[in-house]
Amino acid sequence: MNKKEVFKLAKGFRGRAKNCIRIARERVEKALQYSYRDRRNKKRDMRSLWIQRINAGTRQHGVNYGNFMHGLMKENVQLNRKVLSELSMHEPYSFKALVDISRNAFPGNKTVIPPKKEGLAILV
Repeated sequence: MNKKEVFKLAKGFRGRAKNCIRIARERVEKALQYSYRDRRNKKRDMRSLWIQRINAGTRQHGVNYGNFMHGLMKENVQLNRKVLSELSMHEPYSFKALVDISRNAFPGNKTVIPPKKEGLAILV
């Protein structure tokens, strides 16, 4: 990488990392390593967020995430986790219909467990 490209990529860095070639080259290389790593981590983090949202939505209806997904797979409902998380947040009635489909498909979903009370209600 020549000097011109390094300084172009180092634009916005603090201190001598933006105008001293040796330091700028090191900082740019490290920044490119971070960006490569974090492009993969972003996918991992988003999937984790979707699973948390789906789990929160299913637990409101007395089903846990694993049983919900297993029931959907048995019914051959091919919605990905991103779409399911959006449904759980913005379309609660549609999501309830999916929970009912999953509950009918998998016997482990039949028992409805009310959500646990948390906080001061437990102490009283």
